[in-house]
Order: sequence, then structure tokens, then C-alpha cells
Amino acid sequence: MADEQAFDPDSVAGAVDDSSDAGVMDDWAAAMAEQEVAESAAAAEVKTASSLFQDFSGTSSAQSVPQNLDMILDIPVQLTVELGRTKIAIRNLLQLAQGSVVELDGLAGEPMDVLVNGCLIAQGEVVVVNDRFGIRLTDIITPAERIRRLQK
Repeated sequence: MADEQAFDPDSVAGAVDDSSDAGVMDDWAAAMAEQEVAESAAAAEVKTASSLFQDFSGTSSAQSVPQNLDMILDIPVQLTVELGRTKIAIRNLLQLAQGSVVELDGLAGEPMDVLVNGCLIAQGEVVVVNDRFGIRLTDIITPAERIRRLQK
């Protein structure tokens, strides 16, 4: 077994009498070498990409979920309680003065809409706590309902 030698495309090309066959063999060897380089570069690229991105396969530990959630807990959002809306002509808007009453589409005693960044998330009733207005949530909008409302 020690007498075996590695395959050398040049030695095979030299043994062939036709010179065009030697050129074909050199092209073949060059193509094989080029393919090896491309495959090794692709394998290195896949390895690099997998090290850059976080694994979201669902097999992460329970401790990493709260840690990921902690990253967004301090982001401020705008919470708005909407009493009602109305459309008004610019002519009537310009005539408004102190003491004017604007009729809204919300009814007295009707639940108020609670919006977060303009998206309806709940409804509730107005309460007064220590001379300040507040809202007692009476109905939380489910994610499925939010999606349904967006599609309208």
C-alpha cells in the first residue's frame, strides 16, 4: 500500500497523445479546484451567519425569555383614553369660543376606548381617584380581535 501515489492530473494529461485532451484535463482539474474553494467559502459563510443570529427555535431556556422581555419594558408608549369623536366643518370650528359645547359621538355611560400608540387595546369606565381622573378597564381587546379590526 505504501507504493500508491496520489492522483496527478498533469501526469495523466502527459500520457494522452492528443494535445486537446490535455487541455480538457487541465480545465477539469481547474474546475474541481474552483468548486472546492467555493464549497469551503460557503461553509465558512454559513458558520458565520449562524453565529451572528440568535436561535429562535423555541428550545431556549425559560430564563432567556424574561431577559429578552426586559429589553423592551422601559420603552415609553402613549396611552390615550378617548371620550368620543366628531367631524366638524372648518367654518364651525372657527366659530368655537369659550363655553361652546361640541357634541361627540360617544354616549353618556358608554365605555371609553383605551388606545396605546393609537391602537385600541381595551375599554373602560371613568373613575375619580384623589381628585384625578382614571380609567377602570372593563374589557381587554384580544389579539385576534385587534387583528380583525385592522383588516376592516
